[in-house]
Amino acid sequence: MTTEEAAPYDLESAVAVVGMSGRFPGAPDLDTYWANLRDGVCSVSAFTEKELLADGADPADLSNPAYVPAHGYLADADRFEAELFGFNRTEAAALDPQHRVLLESAWAALEDAGYAPLDAPSRTGVYVGGSPTEHSLAAATDPALAASIGALQVRILTDREFLAPWISYRLGLDGPSMTVQTACSTSLTAVHLAVQALLLGECDAALAGGVAVGSVRKQGYVHYQGGIFSPDGRCRPFDEKAAGTVPGSGVGVLVLRRLEDALADGDPVRAVIRGTAVTNDGAGKVGFTAPGVDQQTAAITEAWAAAGLEPSAAQYLEAHGTGTELGDRIELEAASAAFGSGGDIALGSVKSNIGHADAAAGAAALIKTILMLEHGTLAPTVDVTSPVTALQGSPLRLVTQARDWPGRMGLPRLAGVTSVGIGGTNVHVVVQEAPQRGAGASAAAEPTVLPLSARTDAQLALVAARLAARLREADAPSLADVAHTLRTGRVGMPVRAYVVAAVAREASDKLTALAEGHRDTARDPLGEAWLRGEEVTWPALDAGVRRVRLPAYPFAGESHGALTLGSPVARTTPDGPAAAPESELESRVAELVIEALDLDGRAGLERTYFEAGGDSLTAVHLAGRLRDELGIDVPIQLFLEPITLKDMTTRIVETKEHGAADGALDALLSEFEAES
Repeated sequence: MTTEEAAPYDLESAVAVVGMSGRFPGAPDLDTYWANLRDGVCSVSAFTEKELLADGADPADLSNPAYVPAHGYLADADRFEAELFGFNRTEAAALDPQHRVLLESAWAALEDAGYAPLDAPSRTGVYVGGSPTEHSLAAATDPALAASIGALQVRILTDREFLAPWISYRLGLDGPSMTVQTACSTSLTAVHLAVQALLLGECDAALAGGVAVGSVRKQGYVHYQGGIFSPDGRCRPFDEKAAGTVPGSGVGVLVLRRLEDALADGDPVRAVIRGTAVTNDGAGKVGFTAPGVDQQTAAITEAWAAAGLEPSAAQYLEAHGTGTELGDRIELEAASAAFGSGGDIALGSVKSNIGHADAAAGAAALIKTILMLEHGTLAPTVDVTSPVTALQGSPLRLVTQARDWPGRMGLPRLAGVTSVGIGGTNVHVVVQEAPQRGAGASAAAEPTVLPLSARTDAQLALVAARLAARLREADAPSLADVAHTLRTGRVGMPVRAYVVAAVAREASDKLTALAEGHRDTARDPLGEAWLRGEEVTWPALDAGVRRVRLPAYPFAGESHGALTLGSPVARTTPDGPAAAPESELESRVAELVIEALDLDGRAGLERTYFEAGGDSLTAVHLAGRLRDELGIDVPIQLFLEPITLKDMTTRIVETKEHGAADGALDALLSEFEAES
């Protein structure tokens, strides 16, 4: 679609959602998430006593009659492909699991937008937030961990204030990088801030969203009479039987660009954000944790005013909808005041499906709404049998069964998404269906190379199989667009392959064969260069090629566990016996280097410091331990030299013998210790 065709969308104040990724209870990806939403699946897990005990539950807790063995559980949150992001095993084990899943989701969201995660648009900002976690609390109170890797490193790897900076650093994003915290409305506030930054020209693309992984363990909660948690492990928003919410985990990231830029650059626009607003209840409520009516209403009306639309233009409201009596009642009152007495606006809340994902709740709600817009389908709010009577006098109608989302003449589908945080921060976002995209590039007139890569053979087979399935779908993109996206929108990895095809069916067949271990017999000079790991300058494809959504990278990291309160930090033991050192001092130095870098015994000493995953912070910490434990003042620049770690240990011993020192080390260590 051209910019001229999109004129009704008010390009100057519209922001495009060009990519999304997410992992939610019962859904490792957004395709599964949508299928669960459409089919009315409740993905809140009910655990058996055996499962809970196996994950470390206290038997005394389970005997409490008020203990509810339910949670919106995020499977495999302990797994992380650490090497892809430049973390060694020691760092990965210390890194908070919600940092890990957020990093992978940021990568997948950029791929969904058709951008190589390590080659995103310049001036890409990051606006994300997270929740308190058991891992971070355990790390902060574990003196052994601080002694092992340093107090500052512990803080950097576990504190949620570093969620955004880690993404910016590991993906090379040089726009504003901000960790946002507004309690339950965190991720939708992050979207609001990202939208404002784009419209103000502070960045040209942005990642926005949030994460909540309070614990990787299977665990329930204790229900208190009058509290916010449900007595039966089910969340029933706007139902007469609603008695509370259910805690949940999740992660959601959206890639945003100004609509005009997205259309000009051929980005795959998934939805359009027309307006956003944030308010706070201030003192106008009965208590700090209670919601307020007036400023929730204001957030809605201000967002629709920013969109240049009347609230009555809405067809759907994705509510905060916690399923608490007070919260639902106030939200209905506020929404009814904002949307007016007329109209027939559908209403829903994703918390009935996945529980309350805390800092990720707003992202879960916005992604759900965008998926409904894309599919033209309204997903049901589940476990609701008796909608509250207050709905009868409002413009809102609770969706309890999946149904078509009707289009309308002269006006696109429009929805509002609300998120409310404890403390009073209310957010509302106006979201509109994407403009119709015109036909892609013409079919390839001659055989085209489709390059693929991954970190392992098994992952490469998955990449091929998933792409083959995508090319067999009715709405499959053109082969030229696929080739363009694979060549420019993916990071080249060590294990590589390619297929050569002229039409989608041929490509799909060859990709299926590749997934089964049969390489394409066709040969291409550039494809062969790709196999050798060379940087390939691909020839120009047909005019009009554009980025398209293709299956994202299949992460397959190992479990790095998580810290739990009251348990010791896991330690990695190098494999195999160590070779006899030349001296006791050299042996001790080698042990410190191996521990700091989490090496596989002395074999790892054949690599350089940076090849082994070292960085400046680890260098400072290691230098400090060498000084404090062995009395060796090591020049920091020694870690920067292109020598093996074995040679470095020899040099360190020589430093002790000759008394060399780095005069700046004490000041540098003092500065880092003061900051920690």
